[in-house]
Amino acid sequence: MSVHDELTTMQRCLDDLSRSMSRLEQQMGADGLEVRRVRHDAGHLRESVALLREAATAQDTPRRPDLVTISDAPYDLSLWTDSDDEGLGARDRRAP
Repeated sequence: MSVHDELTTMQRCLDDLSRSMSRLEQQMGADGLEVRRVRHDAGHLRESVALLREAATAQDTPRRPDLVTISDAPYDLSLWTDSDDEGLGARDRRAP
């Protein structure tokens, strides 16, 4: 199954849960803490599935990497005053 199919299945299950919760609220009343807690948790699950759906949609769209422009101008020579030449050591000292 694809990710979108799984998310659709989850959404259907949440819809079933919501219908069951509505029937339960009619029988037990919506005043109980337990009923409100389950309703609240179902709302969180609904929000989480929506976020997952957005993430899956964003993953499907190809994203071009950001381009970095490299200047053709020469580097400032003061950047290299205290640097070591790779494998040769510092400029004013002998190589080992």
